[in-house]
Amino acid sequence: MTKYKQTFDEMIKKNRELFIRFKITHDMYANDKKTWGDQFNEEGAKVLKIIQEYEDILCRHSEQGQYGKFSGNLADKFWAEVRKNYPKIDFVGVKVS
Repeated sequence: MTKYKQTFDEMIKKNRELFIRFKITHDMYANDKKTWGDQFNEEGAKVLKIIQEYEDILCRHSEQGQYGKFSGNLADKFWAEVRKNYPKIDFVGVKVS
């Protein structure tokens, strides 16, 4: 298993309840942005913080070593995995009028 996938799975496993709640809210938001927007943004802010922490963990060692140039690609692959599971993650914080 690749390192970014392993890190993603570990993140989900260690924060299972939060990610389950967010997945439900995420899916409801995808269907009705006005009704679920506030809850999506509130839960999404917590989820984004955790995602960014795990991205830092994933990339921290490669940035300092001889593989620093690959760190950006590793982060991109990690975020692609996040977006595959949560396609609307980039809309956290966006206000719908």
